[in-house]
Amino acid sequence: MKIIILGAGQVGGTLAEHLASEANDITVVDTDGDRLRDLGDRLDIRTVQGRASFPTVLRQAGADDADMLVAVTNSDETNMVACQVAYTLFHTPTKIARVRESAYLTRAGLFDNDAIPVDVLISPEQVVTHYIKRLIEHPGALQVIDFAEGKAQLVAVKAYYGGPLVGQQLRQIREHMPNVDTRVAAIFRRDRPILPQGDTVIEADDEVFFIAAKAHIRAVMGELRRIDETNKRVVIAGGGQIGERLAEAIESRYQVKIIEMNPARCRYLSDTLDSTVVLQGSASDRDLMLEENIAEADIFLALTNDDEANIMSSLLAKRLGARKVMTIINNPAYVDLVQGGDIDIAISPQLATIGTLLAHVRRGDIVSVHSLRRGAAEAIEAIAHGDSKSSKVIGKAIEDIALPPGTTIGAIIRDEEVLIAHDDTVIEAGDHVILFVVDKKYIRDVEKLFHVGLSFF
Repeated sequence: MKIIILGAGQVGGTLAEHLASEANDITVVDTDGDRLRDLGDRLDIRTVQGRASFPTVLRQAGADDADMLVAVTNSDETNMVACQVAYTLFHTPTKIARVRESAYLTRAGLFDNDAIPVDVLISPEQVVTHYIKRLIEHPGALQVIDFAEGKAQLVAVKAYYGGPLVGQQLRQIREHMPNVDTRVAAIFRRDRPILPQGDTVIEADDEVFFIAAKAHIRAVMGELRRIDETNKRVVIAGGGQIGERLAEAIESRYQVKIIEMNPARCRYLSDTLDSTVVLQGSASDRDLMLEENIAEADIFLALTNDDEANIMSSLLAKRLGARKVMTIINNPAYVDLVQGGDIDIAISPQLATIGTLLAHVRRGDIVSVHSLRRGAAEAIEAIAHGDSKSSKVIGKAIEDIALPPGTTIGAIIRDEEVLIAHDDTVIEAGDHVILFVVDKKYIRDVEKLFHVGLSFF
């Protein structure tokens, strides 16, 4: 596939890295020559220096015969104009744009072909807000991912000493919970993936990814770790777009406080939000944190744009007694450094956004792609099309499907029913199949499984 990526920042660079390793023809456009040289030295891609929305620059990048344009520059306006130019002058089939400003996103009909021709809108703030909201709703989870509009969920937890299943084989899950069907899709032990078998023994500190129907998630978590108390009190450091959206989404169910430095922004938040308490000040101010009883907070969230400020305020909150600390980290190099110590969960907006982008770039009918363990693995939701003659999966039991190395099928969603995958489960046309891939070099092979042969047409 010939893809033009506009913007060589964190999202554009990470996307180019993902796609270049999958035999796509990638061209990256940016005004920053140093960034382009760095990407060009590391990856097998073309680079073009120039303004992303200029017709001459897009033509130089190969827009005449490109299959897809992905506009992820830091400017909403540049991204939108680039899509308009690609549609009008080059008839580019698929145009994806990152748009951050909610003033654009709330206007119905703005992104139609008759107006601004954007086929897929990506809003990082919406993606990250939804991601954090899921973590708040599931105390103890490291990651929570929805499939088939929330019918099934994939959850990552760290197994603790004292969990009923710790030290026991996976096949004993059924004995512990005879009325709950679940499947462990993967285990990471000391950062190395383990493909789970029936005789695999769960050890304390294992990172366990399991999939189950939404209603059964809490019961399975209780088998692997102590169930954390329900969250009630949430403190948010940073009243920017993510902080505001998150407070708006959760203030009806939780006691929420926002700490924000900017006085004008504080006034705006006070007027906009219903029950959230807005405090002017710095989350790195020890006296303010003590005054606001940070020790009673169930969750402290550092959501500013400054990685260092987020890390320092999170460390302070944890030191002063906050039960759980989550931090947004924009620099991917920091994520692995800070997660798992005093900071419980480090959230990378780039990786959350990449998953949404990849779902529209993958071949085959891929509904969603989710980056797991800071990009080390992926969870994919694919739809099976065709029949037993044209498809490599339909009509076959899971044990008879030639899955690529390091790949497991965790569940199948059939209409409204969630079927946890077992060796004798047979895939039917229209099934949503949830796959877990621990080695991303086999992603293309997974996609090929869900291609439909010519006999189907």
